[in-house]
Amino acid sequence: MAKRDFYDILGVARDADEKALKSAYRKMAMQYHPDRNPGDMEAEARFKEVNEAYDTLKDGQKRAAYDRFGHAAFENGGFGAGGASGAHDFSSTMSDIFEEFFGMGGGGRRSGGRERGADLRYNLDISLEEAFHGKTVEIEVPTSVTCGVCSGAGARPGTTPTACRTCGGAGRVRAAQGFFTLERTCPTCQGRGQVITDPCDGCGGTGRTTQERTLSVNIPAGIEDGTRIRLSGEGEAGVRGGPTGDLYIFLSIRPHDLFQRDGADLYCRVPISLTTAALGGQFDVPNVDGATSRVKVPDGTQTGRQFRLRGKGMPIMRSAQHGDMYIQVTVETPTNLTRRQRELLSEFEKESSGDTHPQSAGFFSKVKDFIDNLGT
Repeated sequence: MAKRDFYDILGVARDADEKALKSAYRKMAMQYHPDRNPGDMEAEARFKEVNEAYDTLKDGQKRAAYDRFGHAAFENGGFGAGGASGAHDFSSTMSDIFEEFFGMGGGGRRSGGRERGADLRYNLDISLEEAFHGKTVEIEVPTSVTCGVCSGAGARPGTTPTACRTCGGAGRVRAAQGFFTLERTCPTCQGRGQVITDPCDGCGGTGRTTQERTLSVNIPAGIEDGTRIRLSGEGEAGVRGGPTGDLYIFLSIRPHDLFQRDGADLYCRVPISLTTAALGGQFDVPNVDGATSRVKVPDGTQTGRQFRLRGKGMPIMRSAQHGDMYIQVTVETPTNLTRRQRELLSEFEKESSGDTHPQSAGFFSKVKDFIDNLGT
């Protein structure tokens, strides 16, 4: 019987990336795992088939050979043939999947229990003006730092941790499950490989204490909403002398009363009077940098017309250029009219015609034609 296509086995497209391959493999491996299907020979065969497909496609060189030559690339001693290599790759593959699902596999903590500190997140809100000019902000971050009493060792000064008796200092213990031999984190030392019998009084054996730090964050001009700033090594201190994590600052820009931002461009909606729209005029609008710009309105301006002010938008990061500002006008209908104002508008209406209101005249002309056509 001809072997099935590896991509069909995993149910992915031929251009699937590594993440899609792993996701498909994980789902199918758990579905057909022998421990979930005891005595089901068909499920066992599918399980082996899924592993063979993923073992080939997860390797860049093997996948390239398979895409070019198909199954023939691995026949008759071809690319990647050999039982020892296959067994190693299968073991590596299953280590990955069990590590992800059950916390088992070949990975582990650093020797001596030196775990990397956790990454921290800080949410920072700034104004649009601050994003325009850029600034340096000082933030207060509560975090874990290396204990000053034991220098991060976790043990009382003058004493040292001892090797864990359960795992012999490896941080991992093995357990047999069916035809698998799995590794898991040592339950006694939590994977550190060492046990502290005389913990430090300053940190209780963790090697870390909590305190609040003041950090300076540089906000570049033109930064956009949602930008993530990484401060390497400013996260939590590692456990027992391990490396420090990172601090990620997630930036958000507060809504502005006048401007809406789209990339480097700014938009501002300005109401103008009926007379200004009809006769023409001008008005001043503020810029985000504090200056003002004058906008000239031609006679007969309609609601929705936009005026473009070049270079009056936000600065573009790592560039000397700026975006533009767009002014959109809305014609405001007058309200709370006096008696005299009503008289003047009534006189104006009597003198009006299709030439003064071309849009209205055109619309109602179409309405008349529509009704006439219905009648015929």
